[in-house]
Amino acid sequence: MNTQHMTQLRQAAAGRTELRLDTRLTREAAELLARADIHLNGRAAWDMQLRKPGVPERAFASGNLGLGEAYMDGDWDAQQLDEFFCHLLRARVADDVRPMRLAFHALTARLFNLQTERRAWMVGKEHYDLGNAFYAAMLDPRMTYTCGYWKDAASLAEAQEAKLDLVCRKLRLEPGMRVLDIGCGWGSFMRYAAEKYQVRCVGVTISQEQAAYARAMPGGEHLDIRLQDYRDTDEKFDRIVSIGMFEHVGHKNHRTFMEVAHRCLEDDGLFLLHTIGKNKRHSTCDPWIDKYIFPNGDLPSVGQIGDAMDDLFVAEDLHNFGADYDKTLMAWHTNFELAWPRFAAQLGERFHRMWSYYLLSCAGAFRARDLQLWQWVLSKQGVLGGYVRVS
Repeated sequence: MNTQHMTQLRQAAAGRTELRLDTRLTREAAELLARADIHLNGRAAWDMQLRKPGVPERAFASGNLGLGEAYMDGDWDAQQLDEFFCHLLRARVADDVRPMRLAFHALTARLFNLQTERRAWMVGKEHYDLGNAFYAAMLDPRMTYTCGYWKDAASLAEAQEAKLDLVCRKLRLEPGMRVLDIGCGWGSFMRYAAEKYQVRCVGVTISQEQAAYARAMPGGEHLDIRLQDYRDTDEKFDRIVSIGMFEHVGHKNHRTFMEVAHRCLEDDGLFLLHTIGKNKRHSTCDPWIDKYIFPNGDLPSVGQIGDAMDDLFVAEDLHNFGADYDKTLMAWHTNFELAWPRFAAQLGERFHRMWSYYLLSCAGAFRARDLQLWQWVLSKQGVLGGYVRVS
C-alpha cells in the first residue's frame, strides 16, 4: 500500500473511532480489495468504510460469516453494498481467503444430510414464518418470493406476473389439468394458474404461515394446500412445478427429489424446475447465509442437477435469466427500506442491517454472474417432435 493511500485512510478515520490501519491484516485486506477496485475508506460508492477496529481480522478468520457479522454490528459500511459485492465477486477475491474456522462447516455440509425430513422444517420456521405482514410489505401484490422475469416488465409486479405466465406457457397448461406445486410458498403460482389457465392445483409447503396465507386469500378455498414434506407426495399429476424450493433440498436429496417428481408425473407430462444455481459443483453454502437467512440451504450446480435426473427425465429446455434476479432483489430492497419504519421497533436495527446485507449481497452476486437462475423443462419420455421454448 502506498504512502498516499495510507494518508487517505488515516484522514478518513479522523474524528471517528481510532482505527489501526497499519496492521498486517489491514494491509493484506487493502491489497486484496484493491484487486477489485475497492479501497478502505475510499470515496467510491462501493468502497468499504471502516467504523470500528477488527473487521479485517474477523473477515480473515471467518470469511463472509465474519464479514457479515461485522456489518450487522455496524463495524463497517458501504454506500452501495450491492456494488461492493459485485466488485468483490467479479475479482474472485474470496478465492484467496480460506479461513480454517470454516473447514468444519464445509466438511459437515459435504458429509452429512442436513436436509432430512426432520431438519427440512427449520427453514420454514426460521425464515418463511417471519410474518406475512413483513413479506407482504417487501414483495409484489401476488406475494411471489422468487426471481421475476423483466424482459418486458417495468415494475416488480409486472415482472412477477410475467414470470408466472412464462411458467404456465412453458408447461403448456390446459383447462382441467391437475398440477402439483412443490414448495408452493404463499400460493402465487397456484392462484395465477387456476385463474388464468383453469387448472386444478395441489401445493405442498413446510411453512405454516405460508399455508395459512394461501388458504385465506381469495380463491384459496379452491386450492389444495398441504403442510407436508415433498417426500410424502405420491399421486399422479399432469404437470409439476417447483419454483424456488430446490435450493432447500440439499445435494444428498437431489436424486430423491427427482424420483418423487418422476413417480408423480404422468408419462406424457412436463415438469418445470425453477432454481438458483451455482457455477461450481464442489462448493458449500455461504456460512453467513446458512446461519442467518436460509438454514441448511444448498445451491445446485448444472452437473448435480444432471446427475439427479439421470435416466429419469429428458432435459427439454434450460433457460438462464439470472441477471433478472439482480433487478428483483433491488426492488425487494427498495420496498423493504420503505416499509422498515413499520417494523423497526419489533425487529431492531441489527435485523435491519442483516436483511439489507442479505438482499444487497445477493443482488451483487447475481450482478457479478456468480449465481444463476435456471428454469429447466423436463419430460419423462421426451416430447415427440421436440420441445419449443416460449419467451
